[in-house]
Amino acid sequence: MRNKRNLWIIVLVVIVGLLAISAVRNYNGMVTKSEGVDAQWSNVETSYQRRADLIPNLVSTVKGYADFESKTLTAVIEARSKATSIQVDPKNLTEENMKKFQEAQAGLSGALSRLMVVSEQYPNLKANQNFLDLQAQLEGTENRISTERRKFNELARLYNTFIKVFPKNIFAGLFGFEKKPYFEAAEGAQKAPEVKF
Repeated sequence: MRNKRNLWIIVLVVIVGLLAISAVRNYNGMVTKSEGVDAQWSNVETSYQRRADLIPNLVSTVKGYADFESKTLTAVIEARSKATSIQVDPKNLTEENMKKFQEAQAGLSGALSRLMVVSEQYPNLKANQNFLDLQAQLEGTENRISTERRKFNELARLYNTFIKVFPKNIFAGLFGFEKKPYFEAAEGAQKAPEVKF
């Protein structure tokens, strides 16, 4: 009888030990993946900040052309101000905050696009080396932003999948790990633009 009782105690200790090891491994895996997403978010923010830092130089260069549309420059300055005012920390990375951040950044992208279109009407501006350098830097920065966003989405997908599969979803709920949001395409991006000649 006593041997049977000892055997049950040993079995119970082994089961509790295995559960504890599983919990630690799952928790550490979730922390590692969550930190990876947070670190990638910092890379995304750095790319957006680089773009925001280039804009004052671009605006100063364009302002030198007196007849340049001040309405367009004002729109760029206001969009930059709005985009830089929305700060999303990895700790408050929610669907709602991500949407606000994306909307502000999309507004800045639109204002910059309009600035570039309007600049085509000014041959002296298009020939200005400083303007051309800034334009090239902005283009490179937009490519970086796209790359960093893609990497962020991939890490967020890996993390979200990790915390949703059984039995990790149990530990995720116990330890408070929540889904990370994704960058989404701008509204209407799935529709090809209409080209007329």
